[in-house]
Amino acid sequence: MTSAAIYGCSGHRLTAEERTFFAETRPWGFILFRRNVDSPEQVRALVDELRDSIGDPGCPVLIDQEGGRVQRMGPPHWPKYPPGEAYLKATNDPLAARELVRLGARLIAHDLKAVGINVDCVPVIDVPVPGAHDIIGDRAYARDPATVAQLGRAAAEGLLAGGVLPIIKHIPGHGRAFSDSHHDLPVVDVDFETLDGWDFAPFKALSDMPMAMTAHVVFDAIDRKRPATTSKKAIRMMREHLGFGGLIMSDDLSMKALSGTLTDRAVASLKAGCDVVLHCNGDLQEMRQVAEGTGRLKGRAARRAESALARIVRAVEPLDAGEARVRFDALLAGRLEAAKGPDVGEAQA
Repeated sequence: MTSAAIYGCSGHRLTAEERTFFAETRPWGFILFRRNVDSPEQVRALVDELRDSIGDPGCPVLIDQEGGRVQRMGPPHWPKYPPGEAYLKATNDPLAARELVRLGARLIAHDLKAVGINVDCVPVIDVPVPGAHDIIGDRAYARDPATVAQLGRAAAEGLLAGGVLPIIKHIPGHGRAFSDSHHDLPVVDVDFETLDGWDFAPFKALSDMPMAMTAHVVFDAIDRKRPATTSKKAIRMMREHLGFGGLIMSDDLSMKALSGTLTDRAVASLKAGCDVVLHCNGDLQEMRQVAEGTGRLKGRAARRAESALARIVRAVEPLDAGEARVRFDALLAGRLEAAKGPDVGEAQA
C-alpha cells in the first residue's frame, strides 16, 4: 500500500527508525534538503536507501534545485546556478532568455539524474507584484505573466528532456503575497478577474505539466476561510478553471501558514483535493503525526501519480555536459560572441 505522502529524512544516511517508519507507511516519494547532501556518492547512496526502504526502485525523489537562494546541491561538488530573474537580465530578450533557461534546466537535470533524483521542484511561475514579500523575489523569471509562462515552460522542457519531472509552483500563485508563508498566513484580497489575468495566468498556460505544488495563501476571491492548500474551492478552481489535470501536492505541511495539528493539516489538504501531502523537515515524530492523517494513494489521485511518473523519459536528450556548461556560463555572463564557435548552433543541450 502506497500512502499519499512525501517525506524528508534527517541526515546523510537513514536511521534505523526512519527505515522502519518508511517501510511501514510506504510513502509515494521523498524529498532531500541541504542537510541531506554532502557528496555525489553520499547522495546516491541515500537515494538508494530511501527507495530500498519501500521496495520501489523508481519512486519519486524530489529536491528544490532552482538556483540562487534555493539550491540544495552546490559547490564544491555541483555548480552554482543563478536565480530565475538572472536569465532575462543576462539577455534582455525573452527569446534568448528562453534558450538559456532551457539550457540551465537541462544541466540541472544532468546533475540530478547522476545521483538518482528524478523530480525537481521547478519552475517557480509566481509573478511578483510591487511591494510583495521577497520570499519569491529573484526566484521569479520576470515581472509579467506572459514572460514568466514562457520561461517557466522552457525550464520544464529542459528538465523533462533530461529525465527529470518538473513541478510548477506555487499554484495558483504566491507572487502577490505580502508575507512569507513559512512564518505567516498570507491573505490576498484582490478580485478574481485581476488574479485570473495576472497571478493565475502562468498556471493556466502550463496546465499540461505533470505536477504542481500548492500555495499556502488565502485568496478572498475564492475562499475567505482557508488557504489554497486546504480549500476545496481553490483546488476545484485549479482543476476546472485553470485546467490543471496533473498531480497536485501540498507545499510543506510544517509551514506556519497552516493551522491545526500536522494530522489535521494532512487530513484537510487531502480532503480539499490535494493528491499527496508534503512534509519536509525530517522530524520523525512529526512525520508520524502526518501519517495518522494520510491514507492510501488511490483512485484518481493514484492515476494522476502514475501518469506523472510516466512522463519521465528513459532515453534522455543527448548532452555534452562540459561544452554545455562552458556555453551556459558564457551566455549567462552576456558573452555570447565569445561563446560562439563554428558549430555552436549544432550543439545538443
